[in-house]
Amino acid sequence: MQRRTLLKLGLGATAVLAVAGGGLALLRPGLEGGRMTASAKVVFKAVARGVLDGTLPKDEVAREAALEAHLKRLDDTLAAFPRATQSELSQLLALISAAPGRSTLVGLHTDWEAATAPEIQQALQGMRTSSLAMRQQAYHALRDLTNAAYFADPQGWSALGYPGPLII
Repeated sequence: MQRRTLLKLGLGATAVLAVAGGGLALLRPGLEGGRMTASAKVVFKAVARGVLDGTLPKDEVAREAALEAHLKRLDDTLAAFPRATQSELSQLLALISAAPGRSTLVGLHTDWEAATAPEIQQALQGMRTSSLAMRQQAYHALRDLTNAAYFADPQGWSALGYPGPLII
């Protein structure tokens, strides 16, 4: 394959992905009225399982309760974001909640709900170390939002060995 053909193929694929992602974001946004849609909650719950593995409770019932509380905190946080930030995040969530976007942008070929924590971690690591800035930015957004919302709750601090703020 010649270099020119490869460049044309890459540009064509990028254009198709952008149009498909934009159309998908209009049809199934990740945020509606500043709140997460059901598909966005599935994405963030899976990301939390990958990012927070080892800090979540071991008991399944306690683990689910912690994840649900995390999603509530995250939803409240996202609702306070500026409209422009919400719009960008909505587009990202719409794109990666669909199979083509999840596979292309995240590198995860299993549904979010069915993916194991190691599979999610491997996909996130691929995003983190990608040569594409867009994949790295998406990784940082997903990871940072997950960590910020989870560790905003003092109950999560013990997993880090953080005793809490000093009383002065």
